[in-house]
Amino acid sequence: MILPNKFKYLALGACSLILLNCSGQNNQQPTPDSNRDSNQQQRIIPAAERINVYLPLIKGKRIGIFANHTSMVGNTHLVDTLRKLGVDIRVIFGPEHGFRGTVNDGEKIGNYIDDKTGIPVVSLYGSKYKPTAEDLKDVDIMIFDIQDVGVRFYTFISSLQYFMEAAFELGKPLMVLDRPNPNGFYVDGPILDTGYKSFVGMQPVPVVYGMTIAEYAFLIAGEKWLS
Repeated sequence: MILPNKFKYLALGACSLILLNCSGQNNQQPTPDSNRDSNQQQRIIPAAERINVYLPLIKGKRIGIFANHTSMVGNTHLVDTLRKLGVDIRVIFGPEHGFRGTVNDGEKIGNYIDDKTGIPVVSLYGSKYKPTAEDLKDVDIMIFDIQDVGVRFYTFISSLQYFMEAAFELGKPLMVLDRPNPNGFYVDGPILDTGYKSFVGMQPVPVVYGMTIAEYAFLIAGEKWLS
């Protein structure tokens, strides 16, 4: 697969890890005071909104997408956005709290059919954390799009590792759509003692780790944490 230089790319055996970064957009022309208040001049564009960049890679492919209620493109969910563009979404994978974000903390979730789209939802916070070969048999490309908050005990980064492991084991390309980390400006707290490893803390990182979700995917791959 030949990728535009807007992507970061890492080969993991037969699996391709494709990371699309966020982008900045100036909302108005620079003024003499722009440097003083640059945060108000620029909007961060989540990777999911950069449709013109990644749509050519997924059009005509069968897609399996890991998403929840934060996976938005403007005011429209990513799944709905892609379906309107003719993208063939075969299966949705749901994290803790479920695909629609309606389930309580720690509550286990079963598989079901999404009422709005009619697409099967495979829970990765119930009887298993990792997709199986059966779950991915009709999928050509896997997509991960979740708004994370940059703290170790949120389970989304654990789900990311298991999702990456499934892609690695089955030789499926995985695209991670990046989103800004609201706590990405600092690192704080002790590093996890792996003797206490669990789904609410799998990797030896600080409590606040200062990376976006796509940067974290690169860390998982680079540190060879995939089992």
